[in-house]
Amino acid sequence: MLYVYKMTGVCGCCGALRPRYKRLVDNIFPEDPEDGLVKANMEKLTFYALSAPEKLDRIGAYLSERLSRDVARHRYGYVCIAMEALDQLLMACHCQSINLFVESFLKMVRKLLEADKPNLQILGTNSFVKFANIEEDTPSYHRSYDFFVSRFSEMCHSNYEDPDIRTKIRMAGIKGLQGVVRKTVNDELQANIWDPQHMDKIVPSLLFNLQSGEGTESRSPSPLQASEKERESPAKLTERCFRELLGRAAYGNIKNAVTPVLMHLDNHSLWEGKTFAVRCFKIIMYSIQSQHSHLVIQQLLGHVDANSKSSATVRAGIVEVLLEAAGIAASGSVGPTVLEVFNTLLRHLRLSVDYELTGSYNCTNIGTKIIKEHEERQLQEAVIRTIGSFANTLPTYQRSEVMLFIMGKIPIPGMHPMLPSTGSGTDLILIDRHNNLPKFSTIFIISDISVLKLKVDKCSRQDNLFMKKHAQHLYRHIYLCSKEQSSVQPHFEKLYSLLALISMELANEEVVVDLIRVALALQDLALSSEEMLPVYSRCAVHALSSAYLNLISQLTTVPAFCQHVHEVIEMRQKESPCLLPEDVFIENPKIPKTLEKLEGELLFQQAKITEVLGGSGYNTERLATPYVPQFTDEDRLSKRKSVGETISLQVEVESRNSPEKEERTPAEEITFETLKNAIVDSVGMEEQEKEHRRQVVEKFQKAPFEEIAAHCGARATMLQSKLNQIFEITIRPPPSPSGTITSSYGQTQSRSVPVYEMKFPDLCVY
Repeated sequence: MLYVYKMTGVCGCCGALRPRYKRLVDNIFPEDPEDGLVKANMEKLTFYALSAPEKLDRIGAYLSERLSRDVARHRYGYVCIAMEALDQLLMACHCQSINLFVESFLKMVRKLLEADKPNLQILGTNSFVKFANIEEDTPSYHRSYDFFVSRFSEMCHSNYEDPDIRTKIRMAGIKGLQGVVRKTVNDELQANIWDPQHMDKIVPSLLFNLQSGEGTESRSPSPLQASEKERESPAKLTERCFRELLGRAAYGNIKNAVTPVLMHLDNHSLWEGKTFAVRCFKIIMYSIQSQHSHLVIQQLLGHVDANSKSSATVRAGIVEVLLEAAGIAASGSVGPTVLEVFNTLLRHLRLSVDYELTGSYNCTNIGTKIIKEHEERQLQEAVIRTIGSFANTLPTYQRSEVMLFIMGKIPIPGMHPMLPSTGSGTDLILIDRHNNLPKFSTIFIISDISVLKLKVDKCSRQDNLFMKKHAQHLYRHIYLCSKEQSSVQPHFEKLYSLLALISMELANEEVVVDLIRVALALQDLALSSEEMLPVYSRCAVHALSSAYLNLISQLTTVPAFCQHVHEVIEMRQKESPCLLPEDVFIENPKIPKTLEKLEGELLFQQAKITEVLGGSGYNTERLATPYVPQFTDEDRLSKRKSVGETISLQVEVESRNSPEKEERTPAEEITFETLKNAIVDSVGMEEQEKEHRRQVVEKFQKAPFEEIAAHCGARATMLQSKLNQIFEITIRPPPSPSGTITSSYGQTQSRSVPVYEMKFPDLCVY
C-alpha cells in the first residue's frame, strides 16, 4: 500500500512540478480531437495570459512546440485546436509583450504553409488573415514578411489537380497577400511592401487570377443573379484585393505598383487583345487617388515610347489603354501631362506614318521588320481617337491651347513631301462641340441648309479671344493645304469640314468677313497661272470655294449675298460643272484635260460681295482687301517693327515742315502703300543686319590674331577719344577767382579745371 502511495505521490509530484502555463495549455486539448477545443479550459488559459502577460511568449513557444510535434505525427485535429487557441489569444491580448508571442504564432503559420497538405495551408492562411486584421499597440522592429509574400504568391499560381482544391488554394493565397498588405502598408517600421522586390510578386499574382476568371465573369449575367460560388471566385476576390492595394498607394508608390502591370502585359502578350489590358487600367484609374492619375498617364506615355519598335498591334493596344485611362484621369487631375499626352501621341502618329510609307524599320532584336499597312492604319486611327477623347474632356480654354499646339506640330505643306499635307482631321475633334461634323463630312451644294438642323450657339468670349490671336494661323493652314499639288479628295473634305466648323463654332462678324476673304482667295489661287496647279487641283479648289460660299451665304442670311452665290452656281451648272463638288468629289471625277480661262458670271465677284454685305453692316474695307496669308511669327514681329519705323518717318516728315527750315517740303501722306513698303524695307534691313552679324562672327573665327588685336586696339583708341570728349564737356569753371587768368591780349579768361583735379576743403569731403 505504501509502495502504491509512493508511486502515486511521485506521479502527482511530477505533474505538480510542471509550470502552470504548460498545464493550462495541455488542458485545452481533449482526449479525442473530434471534440474540439475545451472552452472552459481555454477561458482559464486566456485569463492567465491576461493576468500574467510576461508568460505570453512561453505560452506561444509551448503551443508552437506541440503544433510542430502534431504536424510531424499527422495529428491534424490537434493542429487545428492549437491554431484556434492561438487565434483566441491574439484577439484577447494586446499588451506590450505580445511581440514575442507573435513571433511564435508566425513560426507556426509558416510551418503550416510549408506543409504539403492543402488543408494545412488554408488553415495557416486563415489564421494569418485574422492576425492581419489586428491593430497592435506596440511596434515591431525586426519582424519580416518576405516569406509570406513569396509563399502566398506561389499559392496564387497553384496548379493542384483537383479544380475545387486548386480554387481554394488560390483564394487562400489572394487573402494572404491582402493580409500582408493590410499588416504592413501603414507600419513605417516594417519592410516597405511597395518595394519592387515585393510588388513584382504581388501584382503579377493578382493579375494572373484576374485574367483566369475573365471567361466566367463574362458569362455571369449580373452580380445579383450570380451564384454564391461565382461571387466568391478568385477573380472577384482578386479585384477587391487589387483595388484595396491601389487605394492605399501614396504618391511615391504609384510607379512601383503600375510597373509590374506593364511588365505582366508585355510578358504575356496581353496588349493585342486590349480587353484585359483596358480592364486592368480601369481598375487602376478608379482605385487610386484622383490627384495621382497623371502619374499613371505618364507611365503609359513612357511605355508607348519604350515600345516604338514593337508591332503596330501592341502599340495600338497601349494607345487604346491610354484612351480609357486619359478619359478617366481628365475628370480628376491631369496636372502637367496635358500637352505631354498630345505631344507623345502626335510623335507616334508621325512615326507610324513614316513606318507605313517606308514599309519597314530596323529592330534591334530581329533585324528589319516588315510593316503591315492595315495594322499601322489601325494604330493611326487609335491615336486620333485617343487625342479626340482626351481633348473632349478638357475645359474650353484648354481645348483652344491644345488645338494651337497640335497645329504647331503639323508639318508645313511642301516641307516634308513624305507626309500627308493636312492634319485637319486631328483638329476637328477639338472644334466640333455640337456634333455638327457628320453633316459636313462630304462636300456638296445644298439649296437650303435648314434641312441639316445645325446647332449654333453664340461665340463665347474665350473663342473670340482665341480667334483674335490665332485665326490667321488657321487661315494660313487652309490656304497652304489647298495650294498643295498632291492634295486629294479626303484633304479637301477635311478642309471643308474645318471651314464649316469654324463658321459654326468660332465665328463672329470679323471672322465671317475673313472666311469669305479666304474663300475668294482660294478662287484666285485656282485662277492663278503662277502656281502651276494641275487641272484636278484647280477644279477641286473652285469646288471647295463654291461649296463653302454657298454655306456661309446662307449662314449670314443676307438675301443679296445668297442671290449672287446662287446665280454663280447656276451658271457653273450650265456651262462648267467641273467647278462644282458634284462633278469633282466623286469616285470618277469629271475633269477636262485643260481648264479654259474663266471669267464673268462663272466667278464670285469680290466687289459684288463687298457691296451687298456692306449694305448689311459688314466691314467693306476689310472685304475689299484680298486675303494674303501671314507665313510666320517673325513676319508679324517685323510688322510691329515697321509700324515704329513708319511713326519715326512721319515725325521726320513733320520736322522737315517746321518753320525753322528755309526749304519747305510737302508733307508725306501715310497710306497703305507706305506701310506696306515700310514692312518690306524692314524685312530687307533685318536680313542685312543678320548678314553683317554673320560676317563679324566669321571674321573673329578665321582672322589672324594680329589683325583682331589691331582691330580691337583701334576701337579702344576711338573709344578713348570719345571718352575724352565727354570729359571735356563735363568740365566746369573753377569755384574761386584764383582760376581767372589774363591773356597776352589783355582779356580775362577762365581757366577750366577738370572736376577730378579740383581741390576741395576737408569739410566738403565725406
